[in-house]
Amino acid sequence: MATISSSGFRLTKEHFVVAVPVAVIAAAGGYLVSQYLTRRCCKKSQVNVCVCKDSPKVVHSFDMEDIGTKAVYCRCWKSKKFPYCDGAHTKHNEETGDNVGPLIIKKKDA
Repeated sequence: MATISSSGFRLTKEHFVVAVPVAVIAAAGGYLVSQYLTRRCCKKSQVNVCVCKDSPKVVHSFDMEDIGTKAVYCRCWKSKKFPYCDGAHTKHNEETGDNVGPLIIKKKDA
């Protein structure tokens, strides 16, 4: 049995028997509520917001011979010249904290 004499408050074993389960239940409840609110508030958003939305799947195919020496393709879906990169990922990265960049395909040096 613990006693704090200055305030007259006594902590007994019975207090701990009641307080510990209440604290555990409150902590678990708080965790579950925070998880629920996080999922509810932070819905996953679409990556492609405007490119070929009438198509069930956006697919582009290129022949290597037609590329020339170098081609730069968009991976952020923000380019006005999609599928080619126009540098829109820079603004996207600044606004979101993302680190996406373009796909660069070039011929291997001989």
